[in-house]
Amino acid sequence: MYLHGTSTINAQGHLEIGGCDTVDLRNQYETPLYVMDEALIRQRAREYIEAFKKSGLSFQVAYASKAFCTMAMCRLVEEEGLSLDVVSEGELYTALQADFPPERIHFHGNNKTPEELQMAISAQIGCFVVDNFDELHLLNAIAAENKTQVNILLRVTPGVEAHTHEYISTGQTDSKFGFDISNGSAYEAVQLALDKPNLVLLGLHSHIGSQIFEVDGFQVAAERVSAFAVQVKHELGATFRVINLGGGFGIRYTDEDAPLEVSEYITAITDAVKKHFTRVYQTLPEIWVEPGRSLVGDAGTTLYTIGTSKDIPGVRKYVSVDGGMTDNPRPALYDSKYEALLANRALEEAEETVSIAGKCCESGDMLIWDTKLPHVVSGDLLAVACTGAYNYSMASNYNRIRRPAVVFVKDGRSDLVVKRETLPDIVANDLIPQRIQKQPFALERNS
Repeated sequence: MYLHGTSTINAQGHLEIGGCDTVDLRNQYETPLYVMDEALIRQRAREYIEAFKKSGLSFQVAYASKAFCTMAMCRLVEEEGLSLDVVSEGELYTALQADFPPERIHFHGNNKTPEELQMAISAQIGCFVVDNFDELHLLNAIAAENKTQVNILLRVTPGVEAHTHEYISTGQTDSKFGFDISNGSAYEAVQLALDKPNLVLLGLHSHIGSQIFEVDGFQVAAERVSAFAVQVKHELGATFRVINLGGGFGIRYTDEDAPLEVSEYITAITDAVKKHFTRVYQTLPEIWVEPGRSLVGDAGTTLYTIGTSKDIPGVRKYVSVDGGMTDNPRPALYDSKYEALLANRALEEAEETVSIAGKCCESGDMLIWDTKLPHVVSGDLLAVACTGAYNYSMASNYNRIRRPAVVFVKDGRSDLVVKRETLPDIVANDLIPQRIQKQPFALERNS
């Protein structure tokens, strides 16, 4: 397994993350356990800030909290000077409970409810990314009821299909997200937004997909968005103060992945903006981006305890762990690939090929197919790398399995940031209607 960030192997042959022995982490917090390398998250955030500073452009880097959203993460994001994207009342509530500055919150989503819009307006968040005509009308109406104006970006689809999984590609014409540039709906949306008295149109938003390993898609998106901006300026006399080119920057999960450095993505984006907007804009727009996975993905490691094994001679050896698709649904959803090692015997040479199975009652609950490990025995500690993005966020209680705890590790210290669910937590919201509750037995009195 490739060692990311502060991960290393200590003298006992144990995997360490953030200076913390993972065997000790298991003993203290149990498994499954999400372990987040705080130093690596902070390093990634600073790489984005530094890359933008070198460009000379005004900018905002907004963490896409859908990747991993907890109150502690919101505090870390604030400390590093980033803004924050949310896509639901739950993410917004988490940010507000963490006392995140509301003026640095951007609200995304293709179906924001009236209640969510009201909640965000009441909190005085910084910007709404408007996704469709219904939202334009609804947001303007709710803002009017609140006697206020709200800042918006219009999400547009530039017709760029990123080289990624079809389920996480979002910039193409056939997408549930945004106003299409090519069919005229984006132009119509700009006209409408400019006429709405309670909306302040800051600019445009474009997001072409996730887990992207090249810059071509971002460059083409910048070119098409700028061409649209030119049209709007010439025909409507309006200019955009903000151009948001989204996120989707890839990370390394396995040897098959070849992500670029943060600076390469940002340089390509800012150079493209300079090239295409300088012709018509005296003052270049502020550039926003929205990294999520690339901030937290490779900073996360999930620890599991190995339980049973099943060896099918000539076919495959299955090794089961105490978690699975409930804490990492991505292999089942996207056929995602991961690497792993035995965290308690990390210096031993691999001698057998095994497949890592989860404990859910599903044949598809497989975390890793055909990985080489030392001879595995029950009780071993398995570490699966790069589980910081979309694992905790997508975790479920399928089979009524409790969701894991989350710890931040840094400089030899571990801090619990999400408690492990308890069995009472599992039934905390359950109710039994009176009509099917058990009734006390009526004892007949003998006369």
